[in-house]
Amino acid sequence: MSDNGPLVDRDWAVLGWFQRASAARPALSGTAQALSDLGNVQIAVPLLLAAVLYAGVRGKVGGRPLWWLPPLTAAVAMAAVPLVVGGVKSAVGRAAPGKVHLGPNGYAGFFPSGHTATSSVAIGAAALLVLPFVRRTWVRRTVAAAAVLLAAAVGAALVWHGYHWPLDVVASWCLVAALLSAVAAAEAVVRTAAARAAGRAARAAGGSAVGGESEVDSAV
Repeated sequence: MSDNGPLVDRDWAVLGWFQRASAARPALSGTAQALSDLGNVQIAVPLLLAAVLYAGVRGKVGGRPLWWLPPLTAAVAMAAVPLVVGGVKSAVGRAAPGKVHLGPNGYAGFFPSGHTATSSVAIGAAALLVLPFVRRTWVRRTVAAAAVLLAAAVGAALVWHGYHWPLDVVASWCLVAALLSAVAAAEAVVRTAAARAAGRAARAAGGSAVGGESEVDSAV
């Protein structure tokens, strides 16, 4: 990645603001670290797995058409994260926050942020899987808002602690938007299939009722 340019210059400026804010507020260090840890696969993957199992069981028991599609898409989205992030990191080879050259440790790079992508996909996909089974509107809105805020907080915490450049986090959010769009599309396909099935059932029930009445009338 180039060492200068409008985006890089802005990245340095935003990183500097986070560094100064972090130094002025050491009491927030523990909270920021806890949020950063949500990007660890040991935390993010079990969270998503729980949502996958929940949505799968609820969908199958409830007789949803294509009930397996959203959970499968969410699992594939998570599996794609290390492949895409690892490939881009190796291709870009960006140095650590505040540095202009990669260190001698052989690390592939910092752009984009793997922790941001992992946590955001886990949190976002889990919310998308659970929301179809939540009936109350205010609960749905609360869950959706909490998922967005938590994912944003994790990204901010990674910059706060100096683990990533701001642009590393933003790039990961762009990747996450694409992956979660696939999960949302899978849910839309299921809803469409369910609506069509309900429509066919309603037409079949209406046809049987009309047919039954006709037969009774002709017999009389």
